[in-house]
Amino acid sequence: RPPARNGTAPPRHPLQPPYPHPYRFLLNHPDKCRARAPFLVLLVASAPADFAARDAVRRTWGNESSVPGAPVLRLFLLGVHPAFDAELRPVLREEDELHGDLLQQDFLDTYNNLTLKTLAGLEWVSRFCPNATYVMKADTDVFLNLEFLVRRLLLPPKRGLVTGYVYRHTGPLRSPAYKWFVPRQVYPNDTYPPYCGGPGYVLSGDVALRVFAAAQTVPPINMEDAFVGLCLHALGLRVTDGPPGAFTMYRLPYDKCRFSRLVMVHHYAPQDLLQLWPHFRDAPVECP
Repeated sequence: RPPARNGTAPPRHPLQPPYPHPYRFLLNHPDKCRARAPFLVLLVASAPADFAARDAVRRTWGNESSVPGAPVLRLFLLGVHPAFDAELRPVLREEDELHGDLLQQDFLDTYNNLTLKTLAGLEWVSRFCPNATYVMKADTDVFLNLEFLVRRLLLPPKRGLVTGYVYRHTGPLRSPAYKWFVPRQVYPNDTYPPYCGGPGYVLSGDVALRVFAAAQTVPPINMEDAFVGLCLHALGLRVTDGPPGAFTMYRLPYDKCRFSRLVMVHHYAPQDLLQLWPHFRDAPVECP
């Protein structure tokens, strides 16, 4: 935020994520894109202690070879556990040595710092994988159908693309009773520019780099997905609605034919994914 007249910045509201800030990578994989640029970098936001969710994602939709001919790079985004960082550090290091897919920065991993988590992913892409064709940010509690996403929406490769479930004409919730409370000191306007819902959205590689650059000057807010929308607005970039129903923000009962024509369904827990995935991948079902 701009400095006040007397040269000092106004005090930061506790809900405003501290940014820009020289956060350090505690776990990093700077060479992942050196050999070749991936078609899709999948950035999965994850809580440090949520080992089961990461395991389920690796064994289901986050499998890097899930789309033949379109190389996917999967990375989990983590901050530092507010209470158990020292205990988790060796366990996370071991997990990372086994799977090589954790990116951890030294900000506190809290709900109001989710914006910092997405920015850590975009910083990594900007610094270490700037030639990626697409970047997708996803949460662990979703069902994702990467094959449909790639074949239906991403090929042939496009520039200037931002797509997902688009929220329009929404605004900050001003009551502190809400999990999504945003006070006027953090965001003064009554509405947000259009933005894609946080559980899963896609940026073409060129847009991901520009959003990260814009984030260095746009005042941060504690709503991660709306903040990306603010950066897009500052850049004069538009968001594109996915095909009707392709990004579903509520839980749908599993149906193979229906799910094969969707990109994302929200509210699928790790055990749900592990249960339905073998059927989704292998069951011979005739779809109309």
